[in-house]
Amino acid sequence: MAGWRDHGSKPGAGGVASHTQDNVDRRERLRQLALETIDLSKDPYFMRNHLGSYECKLCLTLHNNEGNYLAHTQGKRHQQNLARRAAREAKDNPNPQPILAPKKKPTVRKSVKIGRPGYKVTKLKDPDTNQYSLLFEIDYPEIEEGLQPRHRFMSAYEQKIEPVDKNFQYLLIAADPYETVAFKIPNWEIERSVDPDKTKAKFWTEWNKEKKIFKLQLHFKKKDLPPGDTASSNPLPPSSNPLPPQPFSNPLNPNFR
Repeated sequence: MAGWRDHGSKPGAGGVASHTQDNVDRRERLRQLALETIDLSKDPYFMRNHLGSYECKLCLTLHNNEGNYLAHTQGKRHQQNLARRAAREAKDNPNPQPILAPKKKPTVRKSVKIGRPGYKVTKLKDPDTNQYSLLFEIDYPEIEEGLQPRHRFMSAYEQKIEPVDKNFQYLLIAADPYETVAFKIPNWEIERSVDPDKTKAKFWTEWNKEKKIFKLQLHFKKKDLPPGDTASSNPLPPSSNPLPPQPFSNPLNPNFR
């Protein structure tokens, strides 16, 4: 009939969309949105068969295109199957192991070495306890900004520079851009007692940022030195009073990480 139009529509416009057409438009909008935000390559149930169509391995359904599959994943059937599978897996494995994130490989700093630092080693003897000690003073005038020297002890079996001798161990001190230096010391037990007062502490370190000098003093629990070796009988000095140099051993340069 001429001039006939649906109730609510404007002249010159089409008729009001039916409920079915609204559903079709809504599904199309959801499909387009899903295609933009969902990566189907990460969906464990998405599969493309040899015919070029798509399958849902969870629901065993066939779909003509990716959009149709995405619309299916939002449907009631797919969601119910997901819930059933999750409940079954929780029942079969009541204590699931947490998935650990892959460990990041530590980055190795690379810097151009500028040689060995200056050092002096002083042998001392505590008159009160009759313990022998060593005072190391390492000079780092060109140390990198913000760094502080590090130290650790190495057994004779770790180093690859000298023949293995179980009677000795090595004290390694490192600070970029200088080469790592190692001091060969007797393999005696080292006392680790710490005290705020360095004149009483048995093991202490000090880093002077202004003078760029690193100091470390250690005490041995053993009371006797090897035959023919001697040590000063002076009392323990305060850290602010450097002692005259007295060489103890030659530095090495084993790998130090």
